[in-house]
Amino acid sequence: MSALPDLTVAPDRITAVRYAGASGDFNPIHVDDDVAQAVGLPGRIMHGLWTMAQIARAAQQAGDGPLALRRLQVKFRGPALPGEELTVTGTVGEAGEGTVRVALEVRQAGKRIVRDADADVAP
Repeated sequence: MSALPDLTVAPDRITAVRYAGASGDFNPIHVDDDVAQAVGLPGRIMHGLWTMAQIARAAQQAGDGPLALRRLQVKFRGPALPGEELTVTGTVGEAGEGTVRVALEVRQAGKRIVRDADADVAP
């Protein structure tokens, strides 16, 4: 097994708003601190699909760019927060028929917010 280069991303407080505009998902927990706190969150949170996109960016490093990604699955364990750096780590494991399996996780502020993510990537 070999390690992928870590992918570190620092979403600022506007990233969630920009992503809401791009995705059409304006759920207030992503753009309004008061609403997010009212439902028990520490403040607004990043979209899960934004976090998943960072995992996909890291996984595709095992292949020849974004088109190499064949499959991706993740298990969210906590929300990503704007204003705090997050790091995606991964290892390239077993080879299948035309793909390699990549195991990934995401940490932010010392917490594992995504675990047991894996992807199949065409090398």
